[in-house]
Amino acid sequence: MFQQYLVRLLFLTIGFSLSQCTYGIPQPIGPTHGLLFTTNSFPGEFNPNNDVARSIRAEGCLKQILYIVAWGDASAGSIAKKNGIKRIATIDHRTENVAGMFATYCTVITGEK
Repeated sequence: MFQQYLVRLLFLTIGFSLSQCTYGIPQPIGPTHGLLFTTNSFPGEFNPNNDVARSIRAEGCLKQILYIVAWGDASAGSIAKKNGIKRIATIDHRTENVAGMFATYCTVITGEK
């Protein structure tokens, strides 16, 4: 009888760990999400006047492990400041996730000095 409970508990644990949405853990932002692996790029914002040249490209990323530890900087303002971009033309995004164990979220900006 005790073994049946252990087997059920094992299957529930495996099921919960494979289904990240059960934990309420946020999925990577973007158009699609894979259970074991996700990688995608998607558009963000752009300068509606379309008067800024796209001569410089820079990116900043956030990384996380097991949804427990995260580090990095993916804010458009700090990316622009670090790379000397005075006027931003576009802000795009890129994300990768490997089974919820390792994830990366990047902001990619283009603009001019």
